[in-house]
Amino acid sequence: MIDTVIFDMDGLLLDTEPLWSKSMLRIAERHHIPIQAQQFKETTGLKIHEVVAYWAIKYPWQGASVETVSEEIVDDIIELSKAEARVMPGAIALLDTLKTKGYKLGVATSSPTRMLYALIEHFEIKDYFSELSSADTVGFGKPHPAVFLHCAAQLGSNPLTCIVFEDSFNGIIAAKAARMRVIAVPDALHYHDARFAAADKKVRSLEVIDVAKDFS
Repeated sequence: MIDTVIFDMDGLLLDTEPLWSKSMLRIAERHHIPIQAQQFKETTGLKIHEVVAYWAIKYPWQGASVETVSEEIVDDIIELSKAEARVMPGAIALLDTLKTKGYKLGVATSSPTRMLYALIEHFEIKDYFSELSSADTVGFGKPHPAVFLHCAAQLGSNPLTCIVFEDSFNGIIAAKAARMRVIAVPDALHYHDARFAAADKKVRSLEVIDVAKDFS
């Protein structure tokens, strides 16, 4: 019986996913890192420090360290998200329903802890959640299951009684590896990607979730 619901953040609760490319490209250009936006798909789901460390090997540059570039990207994405992002359609209504019904709620993201807290607080949804877990506290980003397992443990939940909402294939793999059920909410561009068949269910928006039906 499902008693716990865990949400990804970027692209699932908040429409920050497209802004990552904007911030990464802006900072990459600042430091003359020879990478283009179309190459960002090579690192989807990884923590930002893992992304930049990957760049350092594949697209090396002179000057700023991996740590400096990573932190500048985080600074930029936080400010850009506050200015341009929004809560995804259907998210608040679903959170209200789940909270009213007594589900334990958490967030599990590959985004850095300081970004997680800054944005969850900025968009005034922090009070819905009893646990906010970032992959930078567990050592591994998605598709590793560590962040989902950590979130469940902090909530006092068995992974088998958790359901996850994810918008990325790496997130789906991470949740399934944690032995959790997964509802995929891909963006429109990737909705027909055959890999999303790995999820237990696929929907176009959080607006169409029927808790009684989808959690049974």
